[in-house]
Amino acid sequence: MNHGLWVGLSIATVLVVSIAKESSPAAVLWDMDGTLLDTEPLWDIAMADLARRHGIEMTEELRAATLGNAARDAIGKVLLAAGVPETQWDFAADESWINARVQVLFADGLPWRPGAMAALDMLGDIGLPLALVTNTVRELTDVALKTLGAHRFTVTVCGDEVRNAKPAPDPYLRAAQLLKVDARDCVVIEDSPTGARSGHDAGAATLVVGEEASGDRIPVLARQTRRADLVGLTIADLNAALRA
Repeated sequence: MNHGLWVGLSIATVLVVSIAKESSPAAVLWDMDGTLLDTEPLWDIAMADLARRHGIEMTEELRAATLGNAARDAIGKVLLAAGVPETQWDFAADESWINARVQVLFADGLPWRPGAMAALDMLGDIGLPLALVTNTVRELTDVALKTLGAHRFTVTVCGDEVRNAKPAPDPYLRAAQLLKVDARDCVVIEDSPTGARSGHDAGAATLVVGEEASGDRIPVLARQTRRADLVGLTIADLNAALRA
């Protein structure tokens, strides 16, 4: 082998990675459900079952209203739609029920969203800090991390570990704090109106992916870019998102 060529290629690789990192986000903060993993259909099943448990059928409007919500917020919307008097709301019982139902569904296997694994591996090779930031509770997130690989993330923040879940900015601010970076220097990757609002209000640049990226349900906000999916995502795409 031509050792001079090998050394030249090695130096070039180091330079490319170094230049990329200089202009790159301080960290990439990932949503989980619907962004990295195709778990939304499983949550749809569980939420439809919860609605039936309270005597109603899930509608598209109610589904859209609960998409990306923390369990407690989603449950409240179902109870309201079902006409259950607030004096009879039992969040503890319903949260326990929904978590048990979702855990059973998660146990059957969690498919990746298109391009998600390759995107994580690409960023891992570059060495950017990655955070998983989800409204899902820790118990269920740990199940999902068996598919995602906990080693891929420097920190993970779950919906039951912050005072206010998404759409509040708290989860993303907490992740940035744990990473010791400024949220304004980060890119959040999300798929729902709830998550996009959370990332925006935390001050981060937000990349919206998935079906909602081409619709109008997610408000157009400052420092927001969109793409259909994660297939072919590059560090240049994230650098551009940061500058948007």
